[in-house]
Amino acid sequence: MLTVIKHRITKENEGLYYTLPFDVPEGVTKITVTYDYYKPTSGMLGDIKPSNTIDIGLTDEKGNFLGWSGSAHKTIYVGEHDSSAGYLSQRIVSGKWQIIIGAYHVMDEGVEVTYNIDFEYEGEVLLYGDLHMHSTASDGAFSAYELGKMAKEKGLDFIGIANHNNFSENLALPHIDGLTFVPAVEWTHYKGHMNFFGVSAPFENSFIANTKEEMQTIIAHAKSLGAVISVNHPECPLCPYKWDDDEAYDMIEIWNGPMRGTNVRGIAKWTSLLSQGRQIPAVGGSDYHKPKQFAKLGNPVTAVYSKSRSADDILDAIRHGNCFISESKDGVKIKLTYGDSVMGQTAEYKEDEWLEIFADTKKVTLVTDKGEKELTLKDGHLKVRLKKVKFAYIKVYKGFGKLKRICSVSNPIYFK
Repeated sequence: MLTVIKHRITKENEGLYYTLPFDVPEGVTKITVTYDYYKPTSGMLGDIKPSNTIDIGLTDEKGNFLGWSGSAHKTIYVGEHDSSAGYLSQRIVSGKWQIIIGAYHVMDEGVEVTYNIDFEYEGEVLLYGDLHMHSTASDGAFSAYELGKMAKEKGLDFIGIANHNNFSENLALPHIDGLTFVPAVEWTHYKGHMNFFGVSAPFENSFIANTKEEMQTIIAHAKSLGAVISVNHPECPLCPYKWDDDEAYDMIEIWNGPMRGTNVRGIAKWTSLLSQGRQIPAVGGSDYHKPKQFAKLGNPVTAVYSKSRSADDILDAIRHGNCFISESKDGVKIKLTYGDSVMGQTAEYKEDEWLEIFADTKKVTLVTDKGEKELTLKDGHLKVRLKKVKFAYIKVYKGFGKLKRICSVSNPIYFK
């Protein structure tokens, strides 16, 4: 929803500060203000011959000062979980908010300023992120800030920097406008790797475990703090998961780096666990370390239907399987519904109910515990009758023959 306010500032207002009110409705989670006006000169010429220069700031419904950016930024935003640099983050309360206007320079004829105010509401938003990468805090080539800037340039909404047995960076993650950092650590052991998400410091003492019991103690402690644990690249020939305990982890990384045999086997292992009755979400991550290596940041991405952009909401949606994995942010988008149930949820089987598939592609492969079946969509949509199955998810392929590969995978809907 966009509110447009055109406000004229006269020469007499030059040098003054005052406010311009606007109404914020109920249910808003983020306010973005973009403003524009005529400015004939800028840069060095603007310093020599000042023209129109209008500054901006913001107050909330109680008149509390939230921030000021002068004329440095033409777009500012405020939200509960993230705000522009220089602005406070807080829960958005409906009422009469105010734009602070600073009429620094105004030309003789005055100037009309257009304020575009955009509201983001509570509800589902599709966010893209890379849950597995490494910084200079372990064996990566870039700092957390540099990785964040690279992710932002690729259009990602969140990242998880999972350094090997190292959580110090989680205690001082940088701020980057529009990007959410999900705290992560990769517990790197000779018997397998696991990502611990959502807790800055998941180890009570150290990461060392030499027995299954010591491993389980570390896992139990991290989970007691609220950590969500994903087993990484379980079928990798170089560092597979060797612990005799498939209950230790909450999620499984079925897609690590470019699609290849390791990931095909990982998807097969996950499908086997689903067939055994395990309801376990699938995730993906690039495992990006350095340039000129085969792993590329943002390949793949985990795309999540989240209530908000907060790290807690993103991780909660992923933990409950309301997400899919795709080769990139521009890959095939997927959504599954069965009545009121969505990906990651358990539905009651009904003979007259439809599984609805939404995907911006022509063909998908439906996977259940009964096998696989290729289906054709019309205008990105298909309704399917299911027999009694334990779960249903879809895969999307691209290419032909030896070049054929998986390019998107959904999480399942489970059935009782």
